Amino acid sequence: MTTPRTNTAAGSRAPLIDGIEKVTGQAIYTADMETEDCLIGRVLRSPVSHGRIVSIDVSKAAALPGVVGIVTGDDCALTYGVIPIAMNEYPMARDKVRYRGEPVAAVAAINADIAAQALDLIELNIEKLPANYEPSDSRRPDAAQLHDDKPGNLEREVHHHFGDMAAGWAEADLIREGTFRGAETNHAQLEPHAALAEYDPERERLTLHSVSQVPFYVHLMLARCMEMDSSRIRVVKPFVGGGFGARTETLNFELICGLLARKCGGKVMMRLSREETFVTHRGRPDTEVRLKIGLTKTGKITAVECEVTMSGGAYAGYGLVSILYAGALLQGIYDIPNVKYDGYRVYTNHPPCGAMRGHGTVDVRHGFESLLDRMARELGVDPFAVRRANLLQAPMFTLNGLMVNSYGLGECLDKVEAASGWAERRGKLPPGRGLGMACSHYVSGAAKPVHWTGEPHAVVAMKLDFDGSVTVLTGASDIGQGSTTIVAIAAAEILGIDMGRVRVVTNDSAITPKDNGSYSSRVTFMVGNAAIEAAKALRVKLINAAAKKLEANPEDIECEGETFYVRGGSQSVLAFQDVVFAALAEEGTITVKGTFTTPIEAQGGKHRGGAVGSTMGFSYAAQVVEIEVDTDTGQIRIEKVWAALDCGYAINRLAVEGQIEGSVWMGMGQGMSEETRYVDGLPAHASFLDYRFPTIVESPDIEVHIVESIDPLGPFGAKEAGEGALSGFPPALVNAVADAIGMEVDFLPLTPDRVMEELIKMRRKARRKEVSA
Repeated sequence: MTTPRTNTAAGSRAPLIDGIEKVTGQAIYTADMETEDCLIGRVLRSPVSHGRIVSIDVSKAAALPGVVGIVTGDDCALTYGVIPIAMNEYPMARDKVRYRGEPVAAVAAINADIAAQALDLIELNIEKLPANYEPSDSRRPDAAQLHDDKPGNLEREVHHHFGDMAAGWAEADLIREGTFRGAETNHAQLEPHAALAEYDPERERLTLHSVSQVPFYVHLMLARCMEMDSSRIRVVKPFVGGGFGARTETLNFELICGLLARKCGGKVMMRLSREETFVTHRGRPDTEVRLKIGLTKTGKITAVECEVTMSGGAYAGYGLVSILYAGALLQGIYDIPNVKYDGYRVYTNHPPCGAMRGHGTVDVRHGFESLLDRMARELGVDPFAVRRANLLQAPMFTLNGLMVNSYGLGECLDKVEAASGWAERRGKLPPGRGLGMACSHYVSGAAKPVHWTGEPHAVVAMKLDFDGSVTVLTGASDIGQGSTTIVAIAAAEILGIDMGRVRVVTNDSAITPKDNGSYSSRVTFMVGNAAIEAAKALRVKLINAAAKKLEANPEDIECEGETFYVRGGSQSVLAFQDVVFAALAEEGTITVKGTFTTPIEAQGGKHRGGAVGSTMGFSYAAQVVEIEVDTDTGQIRIEKVWAALDCGYAINRLAVEGQIEGSVWMGMGQGMSEETRYVDGLPAHASFLDYRFPTIVESPDIEVHIVESIDPLGPFGAKEAGEGALSGFPPALVNAVADAIGMEVDFLPLTPDRVMEELIKMRRKARRKEVSA
């Protein structure tokens, strides 16, 4: 960790350095890059959820004037995927289709109208097979098998056991169980998917511009599926209009676009419609969580048993990681001495699920915090007291080998309890009004990447030249979370210069160092540390040049506010530009590099799957939610949210506040309205008119509190800030509903129709009780 001394940059409230382009409309996104020489790509998709491909006849489409190229599953014989041991998806289906909307062919034509006509001319013959839409259907003994190598349609099962469960149950004064259901949700990022591929047949080179969060992984899969040497591929990420996990793996349209460009020997633009973007999916899976918790009379947790079943869709994707995360992150937030976890990721004939903000943790945290609150009420113990009875003592390692070096959850609890007036107001609000609370946490980057190469986890290069500017080169993907600004702040802080001198160049595999991508909140921690190391290396060169010019020892040179001087010595002062010229005189243009590698001790337990969930530092959050329930309509209105997050150190306080608010807002969507539904495998909510996420109209006042525990490994002590607060909102909402009207619910989202159904059940139960009395 490097502690900032002057805090001229780190710790400030800095607007995002790419914000001007975004708010003025100057930012160029992938879909904006079409030129007159672009062909237009379109995808033919399966009309059935499960079937055997008998034939695909493209002859009539190929004969249509204006059609330049057509590709099918025959054009790519290799699978792709984000997990090396779980690549079972083709860019376009071969032999079988496994979900409605799966690509089976694609066309490139001189314009969109001709491309659409060509799709209509392709003759597709599919023998329909039985479809499984629920995990219970998929796991029947007589169920149709989606993949021959996965009997029982089970993608992955996990069984972890830590501690002495029998002893844990024996120590408990209260043991309760519950089953909770979280609906499948979609990222609903504003920018639909798009890709632009250009193939140079003379040089046999491919350039792809895409909306990806993980350009490096896209690069790898293009090389694999197109059977090209990776040196002949260039991947560029322009501005991206949101991701939230939707783009943390290579997606089929990116590969299809590359295949089309090579087939045509030119440039192909592929813009997916909103419906196609929904079908491409990779959202949070429909999840059933069965929990059993033991507590002492004082609220101390003695044992936890958890079983999770995820409906993963038709292909593997991130499924292996998702089901492991769900169990691993039961730990790392509270002191739990005995834990048993069983997880099942099941194939179904729906679009594949994947990673979504708060990956793997949101539905389990909903169930855990909801059941914990119910037990607290039964024991007559305040919910805050129950959480405080189970706080960790950092530094420590959990039973499953997760490293916890900094832990600000206690302070988060203090802040939201005081700010919300919990002690004074709870139980005293008007009828229909209630307060609920919950806690959550998340990783600051996965300690082991999914594609393990032995290389550093992050590399940042810096260049200093005659103009006195510092150019930072990084492959890290800024998808709106502000990572580019963090890198600029790190450079400015260490070098003692104005941020205006720093220029950040990102995401071009021909120019910038490789980076694993933006997922699991890794960029600030890993890339931030690499940027600090690079800036320190550049600072050494500048200090040496200043020392030579001032005829002093390098260790006596101070650098602040773009000036260099001798500590306690003469009044001689050198301006930054003068020192730059002196340094350049020694070696010309200066280039330096910084790297970051995860410490071995942070890489998780030795048990199978132990690397998933491991990280260098966890963020921690506590929330209080105040609501009002209309018992005549079932509608819930959020009055106010108090959220506190331990982010280690707020390098950019403005961005941290925005990330916390965004996390709460997305948690509100999952808690109140968002869900994907299917009718015979066809998405029923595949537009922003039908998919109900909150708008500014529903957004409440969110009061943010930042807690800084200063992590010893983090850049300036920082940890992640973009995901930790999300999974606390849904259970805080559920607990507030229980406080308001005494209704305990086991499902998400709490839509008005579902709330009314529960209210009717409560009223009937109350009437039966009156009659029996």
